[in-house]
Amino acid sequence: MNIFVTGGAGFIGSHLCERLLLLGHDLIVLDNFNDFYDPAIKRRNFAEVAETARRLGRSLTLSEGDIRDSRFLEMTLGEGEPEAVIHLAAMAGVRPSIERPALYAEVNLGGTLNLLDASRAAGVRRILFASSSSVYGNSPTVPFAESDPVDTPISPYAATKKGGELLCHTWHHLYGISIACLRFFTVYGPRQRPDLAIHKFARMLSRGEPLPIYGDGSTSRDYTYVDDIIDGVIKALEWTGGDIPRYGIFNLGESRPVALRRLVSVLEEAMGMPAQRVELPMQIGDVELTFADLTKSASQLGYRPSTEIESGIARFVAWFREEQRRVPGAPE
Repeated sequence: MNIFVTGGAGFIGSHLCERLLLLGHDLIVLDNFNDFYDPAIKRRNFAEVAETARRLGRSLTLSEGDIRDSRFLEMTLGEGEPEAVIHLAAMAGVRPSIERPALYAEVNLGGTLNLLDASRAAGVRRILFASSSSVYGNSPTVPFAESDPVDTPISPYAATKKGGELLCHTWHHLYGISIACLRFFTVYGPRQRPDLAIHKFARMLSRGEPLPIYGDGSTSRDYTYVDDIIDGVIKALEWTGGDIPRYGIFNLGESRPVALRRLVSVLEEAMGMPAQRVELPMQIGDVELTFADLTKSASQLGYRPSTEIESGIARFVAWFREEQRRVPGAPE
């Protein structure tokens, strides 16, 4: 199958592209290599994807562009004629979205609308949309199920992801496109973005710097290893196949929340370094807990994550150390 992947040079995107190539698919990857974090990191990610494609003899095309450019999308999708679109590109992060809400709306809502309509014009019948567990906000009901109301987002980022799901439903209803919206829960692993907690903490530990702990360390996240996330994306891609158009929302998490204080302890053990901790007030927009109910994902997709936090952190630390050795300064 020929598949169009937006954000394919990023953390999750590069892992997904490698898995799709291994499964025998050909890819068109769109990325704008923006400076939200060092573009050189994303270019190294894509170089590894390109090497996988070369080794396997699969077709891989890179289109550098922006999802806000509707004409560019129409041309790229029209010429590429993909059978499926996997939309990962977005402005990410809760806290930055509070500082730049208009940009997040422009990219995550406007860009998603552009992609949906360009996909429709190109005759694409299968779309996956990367949503987020952020849409649940501080829901009092745990674990979080896809049927829970998500009408009270607490950050612009969360609001744009909920809006993206609504746009996807509209295009499914109007044009009969099969669409799966995937709510990712705190993904970690090799190539994780340098601004995210595990990567940031590993870097600070390696320098002997104190770790900023927002709150008392009791906040918990459903940390999900990237390989498990990719398993879920592949299963969702299969779910969108068939002659009858479908629309669904699915949680992709680990369903085993880990408290921040425990996460730091696991990271200390994996790195063999004690951490200094500095407690700071909770930050606006942060939620106290994320916890995925996987009942629907298990029954409809066959999604069953299997990576314990200790194992996943050990794999991340092995990658982190190799990256420090191979590319000095790369995790900055």
